[in-house]
Amino acid sequence: MLDLLDAELLGIITLTLRMTLMSTTISAILGIPLGLWLDRADFTGKRLVVAINRTLMASPPVVVGLVVYLMLMRNGPFGFMGLLFTFEAMVLAQVLLITPIICGIVYTASARNSERIHLFAQTMGANRWQTKILLIRELSNELYFAIVTGFGRAMSEVGAIMIVGGNIRHHTRTMTTSISLLRNRGEIDQAIFLGILLMLIAFAVQLLISLIRRKERRTDENF
Repeated sequence: MLDLLDAELLGIITLTLRMTLMSTTISAILGIPLGLWLDRADFTGKRLVVAINRTLMASPPVVVGLVVYLMLMRNGPFGFMGLLFTFEAMVLAQVLLITPIICGIVYTASARNSERIHLFAQTMGANRWQTKILLIRELSNELYFAIVTGFGRAMSEVGAIMIVGGNIRHHTRTMTTSISLLRNRGEIDQAIFLGILLMLIAFAVQLLISLIRRKERRTDENF
């Protein structure tokens, strides 16, 4: 029975937030530069790479979870690392899910605006790094949308982390896997409560990020 101030529930919430924030941060660090690079790069097979990335954006979580499971299982290529049914395995699965999403959103936004931004930078005599900084500043709204989208996907994920994490009590049980478990047990009231709590936490994090961005905008305007 999960109560509002229950230690187990607090542990589940903490684990969920740690996993979501870590996987989103790693995915943003990987996905944003990849998306910007993919827009400016010119190489044979670029269209194929873009098509593959767009396919990965819609990857079924259970398929990604299965791939990671096969990689980390005892007889798998990385089985010697002993990561299966661990926090790290869940983060890895989420990174594989979220990175293509962030990369695809950033690529699309950059493809629509980068030419205009680069032309403006050239007319202003900006060097290479100044142009990159200008591009990032001009695409800040799109980058924010990409990160928030990735965060939402990570927060709501259940299929992949269920497979690679195992939903182990006090170890790899998250809010979404707990909701699935409670539903299977027929404890619908508790599942609904946890679902509402999950939505409230997601909303609070989004609100906090929005407030930080608003403060940054005001600081920039003052300068």
